Amino acid sequence: MNEIVECVPNISEGRNQDIINQVVEKLKKTGVKVLDVSSDSDHNRTVITFVGDKKSVVVGAFAVAESAVNLIDLRHHKGTHPRMGAVDVIPFIPISGATMDDCIELSKILGKRIGEELKVPVYLYAESATKEERKSLPAIRKGEFEGFFEKIKDPNWFPDFGPVEVHPTAGVVAVGAREFLIAYNIYLNTKDVTIAEKIAKSIRESSGGLRFIQAKGMFIEERGCAQVSMNILNYKKAPLYRVFEIVKMEAERYGVEVLQSELVGLMPVRAVLESLSFYLRFPKLTSESIIETRIYE
Repeated sequence: MNEIVECVPNISEGRNQDIINQVVEKLKKTGVKVLDVSSDSDHNRTVITFVGDKKSVVVGAFAVAESAVNLIDLRHHKGTHPRMGAVDVIPFIPISGATMDDCIELSKILGKRIGEELKVPVYLYAESATKEERKSLPAIRKGEFEGFFEKIKDPNWFPDFGPVEVHPTAGVVAVGAREFLIAYNIYLNTKDVTIAEKIAKSIRESSGGLRFIQAKGMFIEERGCAQVSMNILNYKKAPLYRVFEIVKMEAERYGVEVLQSELVGLMPVRAVLESLSFYLRFPKLTSESIIETRIYE
């Protein structure tokens, strides 16, 4: 496959396996390659990663959106992760044989179709954003599903596609094009969520921390501990090892230790190798050092 675009829709369901299975099975029937399905019951959210050519990823993304709108009722949804839609966000990422401009165009094609056929308001975000304040997903999502019924009445928050009225059960959705994002969580050996919140505030860009980092502190009931939940928007400029070490250092200020890390979805091998190189003090470690890479080449 020379032309490869990645799509990573997030749906607001992480507990009902039957619903998750229905969404994924409908997606598979479109002919795309499903790479990963990551569900979290505390977040009550599922991240689906798939790839295909430019035409097929739009068909696949619409299948996910349609299933989510038909199967998920946000009026009964509870979870620790912020959300505004049954299908909350749908990003397109260029991998090979496709450009960022191509992905921006795909987002507009999909957004228009979702708005017209599913009657769900669509906000273009990231590289597809039509307004500067819509580049940031947290800025669009502010107020979440419950708050959007008033928010959408503000002319500054009229959607890019679809009705100027929140879908009663499916809310609204953000669709866009972006670079590769790493969804990364760090668990702490404390139940005190305020510590996780303080650490998140210290590292996220919006609070004066690291560039390209979005972070939030939350309590994970299933594990009985606090979590620093992060999106690394540019792993090349904010490498994984640096993020981990800063969280670890900040945790020590409060007498807390890191229990473990968690990846949501997938990440590039370069991100893994950079961290391995750092911890092993192995500056010449590259993908060429990996036997599987050489074999597949």
